[in-house]
Amino acid sequence: MSASEPGSGRDRILFLLKRDGAQSTAALAQQLAVTAMAVRQHLSVLNAEGLVEFSDEQRKLGRPARIWQLTAEAHGRFPDRHAQLAVGMLQVVQSVFGEEGLEQLTDEWTRQQVVAYRAQMPSPDLPLAQRVAALVRIRREEGFMAECSPARNGAIELVENHCAIAKAAHLCAKLCGGELTLFRAVLGVGVTVERVEHFLAGDRRCTYRILAESGVPLPSSGQ
Repeated sequence: MSASEPGSGRDRILFLLKRDGAQSTAALAQQLAVTAMAVRQHLSVLNAEGLVEFSDEQRKLGRPARIWQLTAEAHGRFPDRHAQLAVGMLQVVQSVFGEEGLEQLTDEWTRQQVVAYRAQMPSPDLPLAQRVAALVRIRREEGFMAECSPARNGAIELVENHCAIAKAAHLCAKLCGGELTLFRAVLGVGVTVERVEHFLAGDRRCTYRILAESGVPLPSSGQ
């Protein structure tokens, strides 16, 4: 969707909520020069798609006013240049400090990720399946479309259906190596993590096989 030339009625509503913030149905109808009923129909569809949400605002007189705003998912429909910025910064580091400087940067990034992830992980005394499930939740929040399920021989398969750092990883493959380091560090001693599918190698996703080194069958991790 273009931020300057929204197309359909629903796109125009998303544009107005992005530009001006939360609004009532009546305010949206006035700006669009359509009926409140037409706006309600659009909002109903957008709400079902998870793109808008509402809260009821109390007024001194009459019924509460329903105020609509964008969801986090809807904000993602607008242009976002963070990926290009990250790639640009990596290119500058590589140009100024060379490959060694780029390697130091990625190593430090991985170290900081390990610290941040460990703060969100459950106790290392819990079953591996629970720890993998917690790791999946963290990765989902970061946009990797992660999921996990039991695999053969007591292993757990962790799948990332989307690479949220694809552009940066194409420039600096060591970022992917850092993910293996990250997973091994946060899952703890006695766990092997092997990447069996790799987005950068041409696979459609990244898949990791996780297994307790003892080989003891693991309980189901769920989703």
